[in-house]
Amino acid sequence: MDPDSQPRVVDLAEESRFVLREGGAEAELVYALEDGRLVLVHTGVPDEMAGRGVGGRLVKVALDRAAREGLRVVPLCPFARRWLRNHPDMAAGVDIDWRLPPGWGRHAGDES
Repeated sequence: MDPDSQPRVVDLAEESRFVLREGGAEAELVYALEDGRLVLVHTGVPDEMAGRGVGGRLVKVALDRAAREGLRVVPLCPFARRWLRNHPDMAAGVDIDWRLPPGWGRHAGDES
């Protein structure tokens, strides 16, 4: 599929979510802005959109925003953490804080 014909990821800043809608389905990356940090909280991709790189597209748009606004990325979301570790080239030039709050990682399913 031509990248230009794919649905666009939209930043719904008033809802603190990056969203991609397609055919009645909606994928999202929930975030928080805190003291110069873009905290990636949760990625949700419905089954009908799975396996097509939608989650990665959401994280990439978050990285683009962080780079544009000089924000430090804090990936609390287990999916975002894995994606960033697997795509270090995409995160080059963005400051990433890998530390997790106490007790966060194990309960959230993070394997690092």
